[in-house]
Amino acid sequence: MSQHRDLIILTKSFQPDVDELEKQVRSINALLYHVESLEVFCEVTEVIDINRYKIITAPYLVRKTIADRMQPFVFLLNKN
Repeated sequence: MSQHRDLIILTKSFQPDVDELEKQVRSINALLYHVESLEVFCEVTEVIDINRYKIITAPYLVRKTIADRMQPFVFLLNKN
């Protein structure tokens, strides 16, 4: 499945080289493919479960919580 996104690439020249621009777009897409993975998401996210008074930080437990049906008062929070 291909994912489409809008990218803004700033260049110093008024008319950039098309080949160089395509190379940059391919590099950015390759980088985003790895950064936007579920594994990375689970590493940078924690689950705050108010029902059990717990904070879950282990990536495999975060993934399990996301896969299970979300309950009331269970929140996903970015660690950043």
